[in-house]
Parts: sequence; C-alpha cells; structure tokens
Amino acid sequence: MKIKALKTAFPYTIPIFAGFWFLGLAYGIYMNVSGFTFWYPCIMSLTIFGGSLEFVAVTMLLAPFAPIQTLIMTLLIQARHLFYGISMLDRFKGIGWKKLYLIFGMCDETFSINFTADIPEDVDKGWFMFFVTLLNHFYWFSGATIGGIMGSLIKFDTTGLDFVMTAMFVVIFMEQWMKEKKHYTAVIGIASTILCRIIFGVDSFMVPTMVCILILLAAFKKPIEKAGGLI
Repeated sequence: MKIKALKTAFPYTIPIFAGFWFLGLAYGIYMNVSGFTFWYPCIMSLTIFGGSLEFVAVTMLLAPFAPIQTLIMTLLIQARHLFYGISMLDRFKGIGWKKLYLIFGMCDETFSINFTADIPEDVDKGWFMFFVTLLNHFYWFSGATIGGIMGSLIKFDTTGLDFVMTAMFVVIFMEQWMKEKKHYTAVIGIASTILCRIIFGVDSFMVPTMVCILILLAAFKKPIEKAGGLI
C-alpha cells in the first residue's frame, strides 16, 4: 500500500523537484554569501519549510533582535496557509497521525498537488498526500543544504537571488489562472490587495487584505465551488 502510494505520488512531484532544487540552491547560496554556514539553510529548511519566510529570515537574522516584529512578520507571510487549511479540512479526515505532518509540511506546491490530484481508487489517499509532502520537503531540504555548501565554493554575482520567490509565486498564480475556467479566487485576491493597499498603505495592508479575502471567499463559497475553484 505504501509503495504503491509512493510510486503514484512521485510523478506528480517531478516538476516541483526541478523548481525546489533551483530555489533551494539559490536560498542556500544566498544564506552563505550573507555570512551563514551551510548548517543554517540545512536546519531552517528542515524545520521551517517555508520558502518565502526563509528568504526573509535572512534579513531577520542580520537585523537587531526584535521578537515581536519577527512574530508578526512570520504570521503575515504564512497567513495564506489559513486558506489552504480550510480547503483541506475534508481531505485530511480519517488519515490518522499523518495529518500532523501534512499540516506541518503544507506549502503552495504541495497544496496544489494534494488538492487537485486525481488519486486512483486503489491508492490510499492518506499515504499519497504524505509522500507528496515528504518528497517536496526533501527536495527543498536537499537543495538548500547543497546550496549552502556550494556557496562557499563558487564565487559569482548573487544580485537578484532574493527575487526568486517572487518569480515563483507569479508562476504559481499564472498556472492556477490557466486551470480555472472562472477566475473568482484570482479576482478576489487581486481586487482585495489593490483596494487595501490604497486604503491602508504599503506598511499596513497585509492583515486587512487577508481578512478581506477570507470574508469574500466565505461569502462566495458556493459559486466558487460550483465553478471548480479552490475552496
């Protein structure tokens, strides 16, 4: 049962492997040129497993000690997982202890696979989602660790490495846009962000944006589900 689930899950993660290894290598190298040994990206990628947060964490580690600001920034950056979690509540029912790791290891790419994958009836969905999560976690961890080691051996201009996460999110957005027949969720996200950015300014718009998106997704849950959206 486990082997079959692993064999079924692995092909879904091959595109993530390519992306995560590139991003992980970039992150590891970025950490190294910022003055950290390879142990930092190794341990952080294993325990945090939040790509965008890990890139921002480099700046946090170099800045003066500010635990409250760090906590708030972390919550803001990872707040999108709230929506992923709501969407996966039904899929996580009845899978036992694996649910704990699935919650910890949920990232944008893993959520996308586990939510949209057409899992064969003879494959255990719990183990399928577990191996998707585990494989993606391993890709990121190994890429970041190797990047941390390579950073001390290879010398080149690293300007722009911190932009790779922004580029990745743009690609994810475009992929979801092309998959959806009706772009309810995308329009809600874009409109809420622009509106809150105008009203609250660049330094204070993240929390109102998340609240606005949550309210609108809840209000339009039925038409979004009917259109095949992500709720």
